[in-house]
Amino acid sequence: MMEIQLDELSSHKGSLCCYSPWLTITQEMIGAFADATGDHQWIHVDVERAKRESPWKSPVAHGYLTVSLMSRLNPQALRVTGTKATINYGLNKLRFPAAVPVGSEIRTKVELVDVVPVDNKRTLATYKTTVEINHQDKPACVAENLAMYVV
Repeated sequence: MMEIQLDELSSHKGSLCCYSPWLTITQEMIGAFADATGDHQWIHVDVERAKRESPWKSPVAHGYLTVSLMSRLNPQALRVTGTKATINYGLNKLRFPAAVPVGSEIRTKVELVDVVPVDNKRTLATYKTTVEINHQDKPACVAENLAMYVV
């Protein structure tokens, strides 16, 4: 994990790149997400049918499960210190180039795109987060995500 003081963050614009540890996607995680969202599409939750009929020959994680894991993985890649709070401020761009089959390992690659002071208490950072799949060429997710730092 990389740690950077908030007042030094802007000096890393365009050059910061760090990685989270790998996380294995389990069928239990997929099932819990399906229950939480009501999205029980068979490609996610019907293991036997997915093995027979899906292009991946396995259940796959929901795209929004994959993007939601950025909240878990990014803080393991980068910690910005000197703040009272970090607020998920949203996304500017989001794409899902590849599916994540159950059992896959994913991690986030975090790159600092921009840092803008909002006022004397808040700073808005824009990151490009790429969710990589171990041993795959295409990423699972590419997002431009925003973090609001409060001091």
